[in-house]
Amino acid sequence: MTTSRPRARTNGIWATTQAELDAAAERLHLDPGMHKVLRVPKRELTVNFPVTHDDGHVEVYTGYRVHHNVNRGPVSGGIRYVPRLDLDEVRALAMLNTWKASLVRIPFGGAAGGVRVDPRRLSDQERQGLTRRYTTEISPLIGPDSDIPSPDVNTGSQTMAWVMDTLSMHRGHTVAASVIGKPMAIGGTRGRRSATARGALRCVAAARSAGGQELAGSRVAIQGFGRVGMTLAEEL
Repeated sequence: MTTSRPRARTNGIWATTQAELDAAAERLHLDPGMHKVLRVPKRELTVNFPVTHDDGHVEVYTGYRVHHNVNRGPVSGGIRYVPRLDLDEVRALAMLNTWKASLVRIPFGGAAGGVRVDPRRLSDQERQGLTRRYTTEISPLIGPDSDIPSPDVNTGSQTMAWVMDTLSMHRGHTVAASVIGKPMAIGGTRGRRSATARGALRCVAAARSAGGQELAGSRVAIQGFGRVGMTLAEEL
């Protein structure tokens, strides 16, 4: 009896990410069973939850949390707030986070999550309510030994503080190690804002060195100019 593997959509980031894995598996002569395991997420959670806005009306938002692979340890990955977020995007991000951690031998698996929302339309109070309710909905999955969220698009240290505080209330004690990217005042790490860019720079330098070339004097194209892209440009 043969088992067919899940089919990706013909386009989009999830199909592209799976296709990249397929190409790498072929070049590496990866065991077919391992290939099938790595091609799909370990678990996926979709939640729909209400948030009361400042004017009293209620909106229902959709959020996601995906664990791609847990074999190397707890999973970790960002929480993003974007208007067109869907499950395929979160699946792809979780898979990519597995590769990132494995590449530099960090004992984490890949995860990702977020809420489909335009955060520009939310007040600070509404954003806090959204974050706390989303955290409550995904709380069975997250924690220091299982899933450690971090900031991503349109989230930051304040978001992580709300996540940590909400999870701590549910657990009955402070769970400081439950998130990455929280403020320094509650146990955050110095240099966290520039860490992603510095890590990318080290990877680029290592890749150039492996090819017998130096990064110094090279011309570099940077796609995107947010916090990571800007910091990377400054470091270069």
